[in-house]
Amino acid sequence: MAVIGLGRFGASLDAELMSESVDVLGLDRNPDIVQRYADDFTNIAVVDSTDPVALKQLGLDAFDHVVVGIGSDLESSVLTTSVLVELGIRNVWVKATSRQHGRILERVGAHHVVLPEHDMGERVAHLVLGTRMLDYVEFDHSFAMAKAPTPGELVGIDLKSSRVRSRYDVTIVAVQHVGGSFDFADLDTVLAEGDVLIVAGRTRAVERFAAQQ
Repeated sequence: MAVIGLGRFGASLDAELMSESVDVLGLDRNPDIVQRYADDFTNIAVVDSTDPVALKQLGLDAFDHVVVGIGSDLESSVLTTSVLVELGIRNVWVKATSRQHGRILERVGAHHVVLPEHDMGERVAHLVLGTRMLDYVEFDHSFAMAKAPTPGELVGIDLKSSRVRSRYDVTIVAVQHVGGSFDFADLDTVLAEGDVLIVAGRTRAVERFAAQQ
């Protein structure tokens, strides 16, 4: 796998992939940035990612996955994405800084477009809306999963008797009992005060459930 653009997003991604024992090639056109991470990343090089010849010399045409983390330079982001698509990379992931940027990337052939700032903004917005959510992931505009404490009215009741699905229109996927780790929930699971739940359902239903005291 290769990561092009070692700003905050690209460098964090590179480091996380390496921590998962993934062989990563980190690339950036700025020699100072490459020098900064030379001791941290196993494979790293300076390259103009808009130059197809330079990318071929590094063997990128043989890679299955490449992530483009270039954010501030729109032209380089788009040109790099276009070059990677032309090289036949099967999975090109690209960071976009706006929805308009993302649409342009899709038009030139990006397989996956991510908007980290936008997605984080949406996530934080849901967390600060006054609910008791501890974490939140939205899969599209109508379905989400959230981490939330157990509502008081469910304490001491098994999930079958609680009728959570019919009352709240959500499904409790997993439970973390106090002092333990998360485990899958089933109908016999009894909830206790202090338990943390992973809840899935339609966005509004999840929000309503997380607002329960």
